[in-house]
Amino acid sequence: MDHDLEQMMDLLGEFGPYQMRQFVLLLFAGGTAGVHMLSLVFVAATPDHRCLIPDIENKTTAVFNSSEAFDYIPKTEAGTLDTCHYYGPNETILACDEWVYDKTYHVSSRAIEWDMVCSRRWMGAVAQSAYMFGVFTGAVVLGSLADRFGRKNIFYISAVLQLLLGVGVAFIPEYYSFLFIRYLFGIFGSAGSYITGFVITMELVGPSKRTICGISFQAAFAVGVMLVAFWGFLIPDRQLLQVVYGLHSLILIGHWWLIDESPRWLWSQGRTKEAVAVVKKALLINQKKRESDEAPLDVTRYVSKGRVMDERSMSNGGPVGSNSGSGILDLFKTPNLCKKTLNVSLNWFANSIVYYGLSLNTGKLFGNPFLLLFLVGLVEWPSYATTVYLMDRTGRRPLISTLMVLGGLSCIVAAYIPQDTSAGSVSAITIVMIGKFMIAGSFAIIYNYTAELFPTVVRNTALGVGSMFARLSGALTPLISLLDSVDTRLPTTIFAIISIASGLLSLLLPETLNQPMPQTIEEGEKFGAGDTACSSCFGRKGESCDKEINFREENQMPLANVIKDDSKDSLRGRKSYDIS
Repeated sequence: MDHDLEQMMDLLGEFGPYQMRQFVLLLFAGGTAGVHMLSLVFVAATPDHRCLIPDIENKTTAVFNSSEAFDYIPKTEAGTLDTCHYYGPNETILACDEWVYDKTYHVSSRAIEWDMVCSRRWMGAVAQSAYMFGVFTGAVVLGSLADRFGRKNIFYISAVLQLLLGVGVAFIPEYYSFLFIRYLFGIFGSAGSYITGFVITMELVGPSKRTICGISFQAAFAVGVMLVAFWGFLIPDRQLLQVVYGLHSLILIGHWWLIDESPRWLWSQGRTKEAVAVVKKALLINQKKRESDEAPLDVTRYVSKGRVMDERSMSNGGPVGSNSGSGILDLFKTPNLCKKTLNVSLNWFANSIVYYGLSLNTGKLFGNPFLLLFLVGLVEWPSYATTVYLMDRTGRRPLISTLMVLGGLSCIVAAYIPQDTSAGSVSAITIVMIGKFMIAGSFAIIYNYTAELFPTVVRNTALGVGSMFARLSGALTPLISLLDSVDTRLPTTIFAIISIASGLLSLLLPETLNQPMPQTIEEGEKFGAGDTACSSCFGRKGESCDKEINFREENQMPLANVIKDDSKDSLRGRKSYDIS
């Protein structure tokens, strides 16, 4: 642990006016990410549809609920109208060439323009997957670039490009060009600003405030989901609707002049003078002092110590703690970090596949699609409030495991509830909302959990890798949803099994509650070694605590940081330490 850095950051306090100002500004990135991620739900919405019957109607005058047209449409085995075929001459069954859409909720959409139904249904799924693959690319590439070139630089580049691409994609007239722009939009729309903003916040606030600040980013994302429903309800034209969605990124354009680079990142890169300058500015704001007042920290001392540190480390190839040689491969080089990386990556994958599986498929539930999506976003708020209350009481590990298992079970129950009656429909919607409540909480925890598990030099990269797996599953979600043509319950069952399996495996991760964040690769490898739910449950907790104490002592960390407030976690009776 770099004591000089920790001592300097401790002067800021847990959450003063400066941290509050930076946090609120960065929080807007969460809202814009939510808007961009789910914008296609209504921009490319697929309404109820049926075949256009050539002999009795034409495209301009056809009405969806035409009793005369229904006589020409065969029934499926479930008793519903076949949306892809009609009766031709001599009762022959023909495939549709054109369709008539129910415009009760959607007057205009990409699906209506390009007839993305029946044999062309894959087009809508691929369009959503293209965006998610873009986020997949952005998560890992921009995550590494943020660790290498700075959080603020990547944040702002992403903000500008998501504005340009978010508005420009509305005017693309051709499908494959649309896919390419959607892919680029995904790279910058929901990864660059969101993840880097989250990391800056985690590196700026005190340990006791990381939980609520991290969860607030998820709550801001939920606000973005609700805004998708709100604007979709008000604006019927899909082109204007996409422009409005894209313009939300305007709120991030002024951030270049309003936010500061993470002092932890600057320090890790050997740029100690800049790190001290940011902390000095923050202290002046927190203590309501002017530049002319006495400086609240010894600038000369920290800068000179930083220079000494740089001179010593240059002989070893770079600044102490520098990320110049750290990257994705460092997450897999050592056994403990590798196991944590794989486990956390599966956790991100599972959370995402259930979260987006429930969010993107709200249109398959009976009812007003705008209201349903709004409720899907709204239900996340009590989930986050509950998570904030419990995280610092139960710890990260048991809570995330419980929520993922319960979320998976909710999906299975919802899949087997028939919606052919109003009571069944209400029951299915209720269970889906419960599942969303659970999975929203676990998805929120994994952001904080990842930031606390991995060291500073690869923290943004670790979040990027986790987000990469989340976006991979997000990209697969629309494609897996196409399996409902085989069995309507199959996609949801797949989502549920992955969630339950990952929830159980997360019990093997170490607990991070009340632990200092590791700085270097070496600290990250030693952090939490031997600490699993199994070791706690079967009487090995003392051993894991002793390992943690030895880790602190070897790295000259303050022992007081390992003393828990909970009496169950006290170290009395094992060893005696002088912590005065």
